[in-house]
Amino acid sequence: MSTATTTATATGAGTSGVRSWKNPIILSVVALFCLVVFALGAPGNSVTFRLSEADDAIVLPAIVVSAPIIGWVCTLVMLALAVLAVGRTRAGVRTPTWVPAVFAVLFFIAFLTWVVGSARTPNVALYGLLAGSVTLAVPLIFGSLSGVLCERSGVVNIAIEGQLLFGAFAAAVAASLSGSAVVGLVAAAAAGVLVSLVLAVFSIRYVVNQVIVGVVLNVLVSGLTGFLFSAVLSEDSQRWNSPPRLPVIRIPFLADIPIIGPILFEQTVVGYLMYVAVAVVYVALYHSRWGLRTRAVGEHPKAADTLGVNVNRRRFMNVLLAGVVAGVGGSFFTLVAVSGFGKDMTAGQGYIALAALIFGRWNPIGAFFAALLFGFATNLSNVLSLLGTPVPDQFLRMLPYVVTVFAVAGLVGRSRAPGASGIPYIKG
Repeated sequence: MSTATTTATATGAGTSGVRSWKNPIILSVVALFCLVVFALGAPGNSVTFRLSEADDAIVLPAIVVSAPIIGWVCTLVMLALAVLAVGRTRAGVRTPTWVPAVFAVLFFIAFLTWVVGSARTPNVALYGLLAGSVTLAVPLIFGSLSGVLCERSGVVNIAIEGQLLFGAFAAAVAASLSGSAVVGLVAAAAAGVLVSLVLAVFSIRYVVNQVIVGVVLNVLVSGLTGFLFSAVLSEDSQRWNSPPRLPVIRIPFLADIPIIGPILFEQTVVGYLMYVAVAVVYVALYHSRWGLRTRAVGEHPKAADTLGVNVNRRRFMNVLLAGVVAGVGGSFFTLVAVSGFGKDMTAGQGYIALAALIFGRWNPIGAFFAALLFGFATNLSNVLSLLGTPVPDQFLRMLPYVVTVFAVAGLVGRSRAPGASGIPYIKG
């Protein structure tokens, strides 16, 4: 085969490998939607975004923008980005990653301006919206970190929902009986380990399908906690279901920093543990001997075994560690959000945490920001319901799940899970 033929073949193979019309089509359809709704249908008033309150230590001026101008500017730039994506795809050139990222930011700005401008009171506290989003994302972040620890070890953790729910139940009961929220926090971690122990024994020791075990555990925990709630907690809620709440620890001066102060320096113990957990898991996973062996077990278990790593023991221990993380996240529901346990109170957030794990490409930092996105969608739906927007309330309640579906199906692209995730390892 001649050099020219080889080059043409290689070029053709490379072109066919990058010519995917999924992103250009999505960007084009969304841009046309924005043209109709956010530009042509923009409310004819101004929108106010408050960055602080009058009694804050540091007062920032509010941002006042014109809804029609923001709608048209964002839409025109999004249309230009869609045209750019279509042109590069036609030429067989891969679209840069910054294109969908900038497109998503512009869509968010246009949507927020449109929906707030259409409300009865076109005025929203932006700092409160962000702080509330971080608070609602706390259990999602713990759950996604639990999934990272498991899947990086080669075990699919579908049982995040059960770990969160059982952690919330144990925290409520233990804190109620002891009168100490700290005891409830420890009990939540132990409950998460208990669920993980069952997952590890059946999926690693007895090589049962990991997805099936996870689903069964979720149903089992839901039924068990629901029965105990009806038969025990509801009968004497003062004794069994009246846990004290974890206090908010405010760091002086730092908490007064506008916008980021309440987010970073005005949290409960669970909130501070969340930041610590993200940093520790990331550093340990990518900058330690333990992390190197963990990733080796999740990618190439046979090669790791050849080098002397006990594959199943490491998987077992990491699944238990993941249970600690998820259990602490479950305590948020009963020790921070509300003071008491409710039946199925996690409301499927374990599954959203699993989506955040995928959206974050099985990386602790990526999962953290993905969980923040879903937390923001949840908080935004709550805020918009109070503002009285023209968007139907049913759609607002669907917003977090719509974001989840689009994020996983439309934005992740060709992300790859760890090579041995979900595959049991049998030595020999």
